[in-house]
Amino acid sequence: MGVILFAFLLIFFALGLPIAISMGLAAAVAIWWDGGTPLIVLVQRSFTSIDSFPIMSIPFFVLAGVLMEFGGISRRLVNFANALTGHFSGGLAIVTVVTSMFFAAISGSSAATTAALGSILIPAMISRGYHRNFTGAVQSVSGELGVILPPSIPLILYGISTETSIGDLFMAGFLPGLLIAGSLIITVFIIAKKRGYAKETRKSGKELWQAFKESFLALLMPVIILGGIYGGYFTATEAAGVAVGYAFIVGVLIYREIKLKQIMHVLTTSVVTTSSIMFILASAGLFGWILTREGIPQDVAEFFIGISDNPYVFLLLVNLFLLVVGMFMETNASIIILAPLLAPVAIQLGVDPVHFGIIMIVNLALGMCTPPLGINLFISSQIAKINLVQITRGMLPFYITLLITLLMITYFPQIAMFIPNLLK
Repeated sequence: MGVILFAFLLIFFALGLPIAISMGLAAAVAIWWDGGTPLIVLVQRSFTSIDSFPIMSIPFFVLAGVLMEFGGISRRLVNFANALTGHFSGGLAIVTVVTSMFFAAISGSSAATTAALGSILIPAMISRGYHRNFTGAVQSVSGELGVILPPSIPLILYGISTETSIGDLFMAGFLPGLLIAGSLIITVFIIAKKRGYAKETRKSGKELWQAFKESFLALLMPVIILGGIYGGYFTATEAAGVAVGYAFIVGVLIYREIKLKQIMHVLTTSVVTTSSIMFILASAGLFGWILTREGIPQDVAEFFIGISDNPYVFLLLVNLFLLVVGMFMETNASIIILAPLLAPVAIQLGVDPVHFGIIMIVNLALGMCTPPLGINLFISSQIAKINLVQITRGMLPFYITLLITLLMITYFPQIAMFIPNLLK
């Protein structure tokens, strides 16, 4: 059944079908081909895959991100970041990285971060004389922080798929996210200095304080979420509900940028995003059930251990494998399919499952800004009005930076595990 499953999965991919439909149809064909399993299993296993309390956090975090996006949060974060770093060489590009870092801690989505901020910052950078290739690349690569810094939907999916603490994963994502953001800022500064990009006017202390006050409620949101989880006040799922309530109050009642007539549009936007994620989860759950039944995870473990039982070699092989996968598969689907296969091998070789989860997320986040299917590339290139080849050319120095940080996170587990270990 395993051969049929993967054969038809590749066929459906080649036909250009969406990931969720490809996985579901491949599973259905495999079960039908087997003949010994009733087709009612298709429905049962798909439903079971999304019948989970932790999964409830996904629609709530998505809705919270949409509420914050429509509530004027992105503009306030841009103003605050500009007040902080705009006066450096390539100030607006550095602002892009810093703002993406702040917004990532709200939205939990790479595409949402790229789209919400790119529409503001890419035209602003172009108007200040920045090359279009560079502007698109900066926003694309900065957007990947949306899936590394908590609350991250891919981190939630990894936690659900591998039964790993989502709270620990959230805390483990902090330092890697800050490391990547800092590395990107250094890269941007070097390029901007070399090309002579303009600086913004240095803000006075009064202006900086004003920008901070205007963005304070937005910056407070991740503090409430993570503080509540680790303070024992609520679970990660309950934190998502708190985030929705907080975002609604800030966007509707305090900032008053979301009018009541817009609520339906906000809800519709979040439902469309959530539905696509849930569809992937349901199909991947059915797909994963067949993999487990056929003993494929054990085969994968034996394959990797057969090459080497050295954890450092294993992590290198996994990184190379995931870099290729990330170029051709959607991140959430990759996590759901591969995490249950690779995490047990990592644990068997002594790699902490939380650390391995961060490695997977950071690696697959790279796929969001690599051709041919990087979603951040498509969003940024459309806003910057350039093609995929041009934006990829602008990405080259950032690829080097990201690969270096990936290796650091992989082989220095303290980067990911320092905060979780400190709080235990």
